[in-house]
Amino acid sequence: MKDNARLLMKQEKEKIALEAEYMRYRNMCIFEETAYGEGVKIIGGIDEAGRGPLAGPVVAACVILSRDTFIKGLNDSKKLTVAKRDIIYDEILEKAVALSTGVVDEKCIDEINILNATKKAMKSAIASIKPVPELLLIDAVKLSDVPVRQIPIIKGDTLSVSIAAASIIAKVTRDRMIDELDSLYPQYGFKQHKGYGTEEHIKAIKKFGICPIHRISFTKNFI
Repeated sequence: MKDNARLLMKQEKEKIALEAEYMRYRNMCIFEETAYGEGVKIIGGIDEAGRGPLAGPVVAACVILSRDTFIKGLNDSKKLTVAKRDIIYDEILEKAVALSTGVVDEKCIDEINILNATKKAMKSAIASIKPVPELLLIDAVKLSDVPVRQIPIIKGDTLSVSIAAASIIAKVTRDRMIDELDSLYPQYGFKQHKGYGTEEHIKAIKKFGICPIHRISFTKNFI
């Protein structure tokens, strides 16, 4: 009897937790629901990963989710563990109507600056997605020369499920790219810091100099 009571209590707690998670998710659908109410049918969420690192590309993603999609735990990629991001990444791949990525490398970042490189990556992701979105929800950025209505949202990766999904696709895609490059330049520890300016990374730059994937415009003060 005690075992049955414990099992029932556990199931009830899980049910309550799932209901709370569903409500949190639905609260992140406010921008999407407003657009659906206006007659919009296809919404693309846009976000990027890699604006701050000293090395590697900036990666943007565009994700289209259906109105009835529910992805448990979906949130700003920065709020999730690596393991959780990987799980949700796979679920987004499975459930998304469509998704695409755009990548701009460190050499282009040095040439046109990180903001313009970020916008270029976003435009690349938008250009390759099918179907074409009727509305773009973008994390904080306004894009020119894109013939689709846009809504820039400050902290959009915490307020919109579409942008949150894009943040996870962009982050996981970029991290896996950097992990592969780690084997070419093991002395820098890219697998640990993903190119960000950690103390370990800066020490490695001072000791070994820069490598081909470093952003010169970001690392010139450390050389």
